[in-house]
Amino acid sequence: MSEYRVALQDMNFVLFDVLNIADDWANMDQLSDVIDADTAKAILDEAAKLTSTLIAPNARAADEEGIHFKDGVVTTPQGYKEQFKQLAEGGWVGVTANPEYGGMGMPKILSAQYEEMMCAADISFSLYSGLTAGAIMAMDLHASDDLKDQYLPRMVSGEWTGTMCLTEPHAGTDLGIIRTKAVPAEDGSFAITGTKIFITGGEHDLTDNIIHLVLAKLPDAPAGTKGISLFLVPKFLVNADGTLGERNAAVAGSVEHKMGIHASATCVMNFDGAKGWLIGEPHRGLAAMFTMMNYERLGVGIQGLGAAVRSYGTALDYALDRRQGRGAKATVDQSAEADPLLVHGDVRRMLLTMKAFVEGGRAFSSYVGQQLDRAKYANTAEERAAAEAQVQLLTPVAKAFLTDTGLEATIAGQQVLGGHGYVREWGQEQLVRDCRIAQIYEGTNGIQALDLLGRKVVGSGGKLLLPLGAEIKQFLEQDPGQWGAEFKQLAQGLSELERVSKDVITGFQNDENLINSVAVDYLNLLGYVAFGYLWLRMAKAAEAKPELGVFATGKVKTAKFYFAKLFPRVQGHVAAIDAGADCLFEFAQDEF
Repeated sequence: MSEYRVALQDMNFVLFDVLNIADDWANMDQLSDVIDADTAKAILDEAAKLTSTLIAPNARAADEEGIHFKDGVVTTPQGYKEQFKQLAEGGWVGVTANPEYGGMGMPKILSAQYEEMMCAADISFSLYSGLTAGAIMAMDLHASDDLKDQYLPRMVSGEWTGTMCLTEPHAGTDLGIIRTKAVPAEDGSFAITGTKIFITGGEHDLTDNIIHLVLAKLPDAPAGTKGISLFLVPKFLVNADGTLGERNAAVAGSVEHKMGIHASATCVMNFDGAKGWLIGEPHRGLAAMFTMMNYERLGVGIQGLGAAVRSYGTALDYALDRRQGRGAKATVDQSAEADPLLVHGDVRRMLLTMKAFVEGGRAFSSYVGQQLDRAKYANTAEERAAAEAQVQLLTPVAKAFLTDTGLEATIAGQQVLGGHGYVREWGQEQLVRDCRIAQIYEGTNGIQALDLLGRKVVGSGGKLLLPLGAEIKQFLEQDPGQWGAEFKQLAQGLSELERVSKDVITGFQNDENLINSVAVDYLNLLGYVAFGYLWLRMAKAAEAKPELGVFATGKVKTAKFYFAKLFPRVQGHVAAIDAGADCLFEFAQDEF
């Protein structure tokens, strides 16, 4: 695997030249004294050093070694304990955490850049701190002051980690049928009994304690999702003075043997009357967990982006160095026996597809992060409501589209290397394997598409689509300059998106299978339109910065490539949506 070079110039360009994030921060009362451009750049510089020099060099070795499991104990790969120790000491576990408990309190758009670096460096390693950050958020929003005071400072500092325990052997997407029980005890705690599967970081040796957030049902729980409560269950009980007490009855029964993320401990967790405490209100556990899902699902999308980033860097290095065949035109170096791969058209197609998805994905993840911050920190209720509509609409797109394009990019990166991409030495096959899970967990991409089209678009009668459409239309009112053809493409794509949205809103009333049948195409359609909007914003910003030299000219040319070679996929998705559900449901079961 080649050296990981962090795209700091592009991150700063997206933040400050495209999204003008410094103006947002200056105009938000809660952030104006916390963060500015210079502070943000300094944080990103330090994050780049940490991820590129400490974490990335160990990623392949950690994958080769994997985790070790014996008698309920997980040992992480060599180097992970020291890496996590340095990560924690630098305060990186609490980048976005509440300063009241020792966190940095940074906005999401900034942590999105840090998360990309972590995922590009080593997805497996990133999961231990990433899940902890999610647990911290859920507790900060919903736990009692006593629980927060007792647990959050040590979780934010990285002394303890956290997990989310949702899935059970028989209950994945359908959490309403979970069987884990919580029985009240006289001291105000609860006895938690049940089995959870696919628990990331459920057991490990990185920290002295692990704090599990567990979904379970009380004895009087109503059926379905309305009967789920959320509980805090520590690996070790915590004494009144903060020291660790006896081991709780929360034990890893086994670990999963997976296609990828080998250095991440994915555990089957057995709770046998384990002592736990209620977080939030009874029967409101799923709602409490979902308050952090917008952040977590963006984080999973960034895993796909990070894998694509790392794969593109390796593929580009290889294409510049590897000499095979002759290009169609005479090359500068006629003394060499062959030309570098980069001269060949199909190799360029793959690399530019990767570049367009990577840089478009970075802009998109940052844009969604900006909306999350506006929904939380904007000064007026109107601004917060508009941003929240964007968040609701774009969160499933961020998770699914970034991981779908991330996998496509990692496969292209593997293909550039040919046989060397298939063997382990260059690391490309690891990125394909590691990226693949991101399309599955945190709600499969098909479920994300159903959420987008069914709940968000149809469920709102199309209202959640309006703010994004209005923003794009306002952008298209400016002078297109040299981008007349691309402005027209984007306008047509948006028009088709609005049309098919109306068609589905009305059509599903006569065809109950319609939403489920066209949702994935709809999500992809929205993804390509959103990327197109951001690519034109980047192109315009790059044109205004000629002093950036080849960075700016490369950005402009990549935007042209996106609209020439990738945006036309919009037409295929529109056609598939228009085809409806009949061709899927005319099959009898025995015809499959």
